[in-house]
Amino acid sequence: MSSYWNDRVKKLDPYVPGEQPRDGQFIKLNTNENPYPPSPKVIEAIRKVLSDGPAMGDRLRLYPDPGCRELREAIAGRYAVKPDQVFAGNGSDEVLAFVFGAFFNSNTALPILFPDITYSFYPVYAGLWNIPFRTIPLTEDFSINSDDYLVPSGGVIFPNPNAPTGRTLPLRDILAVAGYQKKQNRVVVIDEAYAAFSGPAGDESAVPHIQEYPNLLTVHTFSKMGSLAGLRAGFAIGSEELIEGLCRVRDSFNSYPLDRLAQAGAAAAIRDTAYYDGITQKVIATRERTAAALITLGFRVIPSGANFLFVSSPKKTGPELFAALRERGILIRHFNKPRIVDFLRVSIGTDEDMDAFLKACGEIAFD
Repeated sequence: MSSYWNDRVKKLDPYVPGEQPRDGQFIKLNTNENPYPPSPKVIEAIRKVLSDGPAMGDRLRLYPDPGCRELREAIAGRYAVKPDQVFAGNGSDEVLAFVFGAFFNSNTALPILFPDITYSFYPVYAGLWNIPFRTIPLTEDFSINSDDYLVPSGGVIFPNPNAPTGRTLPLRDILAVAGYQKKQNRVVVIDEAYAAFSGPAGDESAVPHIQEYPNLLTVHTFSKMGSLAGLRAGFAIGSEELIEGLCRVRDSFNSYPLDRLAQAGAAAAIRDTAYYDGITQKVIATRERTAAALITLGFRVIPSGANFLFVSSPKKTGPELFAALRERGILIRHFNKPRIVDFLRVSIGTDEDMDAFLKACGEIAFD
């Protein structure tokens, strides 16, 4: 603790990201990155930005469009909404930070609600903004029970599919929560970071229902579906009044959240649906094959609608399996928390990556 820190910083318990090794000697299955490269059209769009002007990179001396108009129009076209119903930010994590600042109240008797096992950035943001929260236990099979969220609150947020479990909540249950909280004048935020991997496009997305539920906001990232974790681009879709609230927070913090390269690359990615539909289906197929193989080995595998699996070993504790895989050059994610201490989150890599992972699991399970 530094004497220079203010009271807010002293109370923070910051988010810890997954390990990012520098030596390239590991098979990385620990941070849910897409195993396939981005669309060639993304690279082409970035190169065009760099080559425009009298000298290479000339446009980089100018500020980017603060409103991210081209990107928002591309997203609006993809999701059949209006550009004014789209907010763009520097990765979905920044968008989520603005969500907590815009819609959830500090110093109130009504806490916001989210699951006890979920994205671990949520309590961090609540601490940063001094927002009271209450965690709602998942069921025994790690499902979200939507009835638990039909209570007065300061607002609701959870991912769908949930992380790190991968379970998907049916759309009808999400809309029931949105409808109840609408009557309470509270915002419901559905973090759809992994929605592209949950099945046919849009089947469980809440985006088509933002007109009926003006209190409903969805948050998205290019890191997973767009293979652009290194570019940092995310967005939210909701009613114009919710988007304006996000803009007010953004413009009180940083009016230029996305640089020119990120805006151009992300816009190209959202337009190339054929390419991304193809690699998404490859990830889903590999996920299902890997899940079936793990079950054959005796692992418990939670049904997943994401680009990862949540698994436990029949004979090893979570820390033991984590360490054994790391010794074999495979990184996965372990959360040392109650109820899930013996589970590991395994990102879906290429078929070659997952074959190596399965081979290692077979050796470890029976040694």
